[in-house]
Amino acid sequence: MERIIAVDISGRHRHNSRYLMVCAAVSLSVSGGHVKQIHGVNIKPFVSDNPPEVVDVVQMIERTVEGMGGVIIVAEEGDLFNQPEWLSNSMFTASFKYPESLSERMGIEIAHHISLSSRNLLLDPRSWEPIKDNL
Repeated sequence: MERIIAVDISGRHRHNSRYLMVCAAVSLSVSGGHVKQIHGVNIKPFVSDNPPEVVDVVQMIERTVEGMGGVIIVAEEGDLFNQPEWLSNSMFTASFKYPESLSERMGIEIAHHISLSSRNLLLDPRSWEPIKDNL
């Protein structure tokens, strides 16, 4: 069984003249083609006036995974601008790799759903419901 942190970033495109991004990190135990256990989830929003560069992506991921248990960070190659794995790995302080197994891809899919739904929730002002009628 392997313990990984699967990450995904949603919102790397301009929205109302800014880049409003959400990074989700999921700490989980995986084995072969199965996700055995989810240990925790971190979500962190980021904003920028300029499109993110690869160093920005690395920084967003490292800030999101801070304090999480996991040995290896796993992210899609596209999140790091399709750089070779050895180059991406050299920019992280923790171990990093692209997904190889079905379970690692499942972890990234879980992170993707969390980052996308979190970003959609933050962008939609109608999603904020008052808990009392007088608010």
